Parts: sequence; C-alpha cells; structure tokens
Amino acid sequence: MSRVLYEKDDHKVILFTGFVEGDGVHSNQLLIEDHGQLALFDPGGELTYQPLQMEISKLYDLKQLEFVVASHQDPDIITSLEKWLLYSHARIVISTLWQRFLPHLVPSVRANDYKDRIVPVPDRGAIINLGQCQIKALPAHFLHSVGNLHFYDETSKILFTGDVGASFDNPDDDLAVEDFDIHSDGMLDFHQRYMGANIICRLWANMVRELDVEMIVPQHGRPYVGKEMVATFLRWFEELKCGIDLMKVKSYSVPRL
Repeated sequence: MSRVLYEKDDHKVILFTGFVEGDGVHSNQLLIEDHGQLALFDPGGELTYQPLQMEISKLYDLKQLEFVVASHQDPDIITSLEKWLLYSHARIVISTLWQRFLPHLVPSVRANDYKDRIVPVPDRGAIINLGQCQIKALPAHFLHSVGNLHFYDETSKILFTGDVGASFDNPDDDLAVEDFDIHSDGMLDFHQRYMGANIICRLWANMVRELDVEMIVPQHGRPYVGKEMVATFLRWFEELKCGIDLMKVKSYSVPRL
C-alpha cells in the first residue's frame, strides 16, 4: 500500500509498506519527488522489489528515479539493488564503509558498469541535491550498523531514521503512533539489542534537535507525527540503556552443558 505523507507545489513524499508477507521482515520504503526527480530510500530485498516497482510505476516513469538510497547494508535494506541498477538509471547513495561490499550484492553486474553510479557518503554525512530541494544525509553510526545514515528532507521536514524508532508488532505500519507509552513497550527489546550504547543515542538526539522535524519515519512500523510526538520519542531514546550498556560478565561466558 502507499500513502502520501506530504504534498505541496512540486514536492511529494510517499510511504510504501505492507509488501512483505509471512515470516519476512516487514519494512517501509520512502519515495521523495521534487520537480520531477525521484529518490527511493531503503528499497528492500527480493521480497519487496516486484510489488514496490509495480506501485511506483503506476505513479511515475522509472526514468525519473535519480537516486536509490541505502541507510545501511542489511538484506531488508538493499539486496534488491541489482535489479534497480539493471532496470533504472538511478545512482546509488551509500556509506563509504559499505561501498566496497557492493560487488557481493550485484554479482551479475560488472563493476565497470556501475562504479560511476555510486555516490559514497563520508562518515560526517553529506547533502544530496534532488530536483530543487536538498536531502541531508546524517551520521547515525552504531544505530545499529557501524556505517549508518539517516535522511532529512528539508522541504517536508520528514526524517527517515532506518532502524531507530522501529517497531514490528503492528500491521498498520502507515498509521501514526498515538499512545507512545504503549507503543514504546513493544519496541524496547529491539532497541536495547540493536542500538550501540546510550552515549550514541544522546549524541544522535541532540543532533536531531538542531533540525526542524515534523515527522520521524522509521524503516519498520509506525511514524511519529507532530513536534510533540517527535520530542517525546527523542526524550525516550536519549535515556535508553542499550547495547554495550547492558553487557555483563555472564554475557560472555563459555557455554556449559
């Protein structure tokens, strides 16, 4: 399914979700259009490629696809990359850390055929020009990947956060979070396991507060809509104890019969 999150003048943001059934990881894909150019964020793997491509084709000519953007390297993020390289002219935006792993994702595409289409993003982040707008690629390392990026659309004021803010227990992934306390109960275990450490959560939250964010859209689960809900999430996240904060001696003990 798809839902328009923002539309004004020549700028539109569309959320796609619900393409994965069964035991696969449910995920969200984000499409931004500005003045006829398109950027697709975290397009997913083999399970999402065909239905996502068909849905986008109902709305746009794939020749308009300027960028395919990856927040990190996980299978549910970018393993459909080979098909996007073959069937579109899009450039691939990815962390410099994961750039060298691309040959493993696109074995049937010769490196000489796509190396000029790679847009590597350094650890400090970068600005992506799409149409007449700018998308900020923000550092989000160790949340959860060691080379991780989030993306802020200055026009819509939407922040796409990959696994930060993700939830997996609600089928209505396109509906906004309403009761944060109930919602946070369902995402605590995931964040404790997949986020690196509290200090990183705090650094990230302080960075996000420098932006004018109206909506946070994670790669899994419901978005956080409105400044109040965004602020509530940031307060929760910066106080989160996770990753190495929770490790103890018994976490690294030799298994016994």
